[in-house]
Amino acid sequence: MAVQVAVCGPAQCGERERALAYELGRLLAERGAAVICGGRGGVMAAVAAGARSRDGLVVGVLPGADRAGAAPDLSVAIATGLGQARNSVIVHSGDAVIVVGGSWGTLSELALAVRRGGVPVVQLGEGWRLVDRDGREPPGVRRARTPAEALELTGLWD
Repeated sequence: MAVQVAVCGPAQCGERERALAYELGRLLAERGAAVICGGRGGVMAAVAAGARSRDGLVVGVLPGADRAGAAPDLSVAIATGLGQARNSVIVHSGDAVIVVGGSWGTLSELALAVRRGGVPVVQLGEGWRLVDRDGREPPGVRRARTPAEALELTGLWD
């Protein structure tokens, strides 16, 4: 079975996040990984487009009860009818979770991934930066500046 990497990020993002997600998708496809994402716009559409540019497999886990609004580069679109609860399905489907950018939905995915435990969680680029009451970042999230560094930090291709 192929390595599966969950890629999370906002439906509305800037050009920097879009470029990072596209390159991440391209690199994942080149390594033979299946990409699991939320299947809509922004970071999700960009990672799908990057993966498909290298004939990669991209599974979109959609919030709605049908495939309306699905990104055009998905290989498979799964309509869940779960709304934001689909975030749990996404993060539990990956051998690693890579987060690009930040929104409230992305924060929920980041939290679910860290709470899941046992899988690498990587924040690529700028995004959520959480601190505890003493001003320290809690353990569990690795930080990467580039898509190549994000893949290295997952440890999936050692």
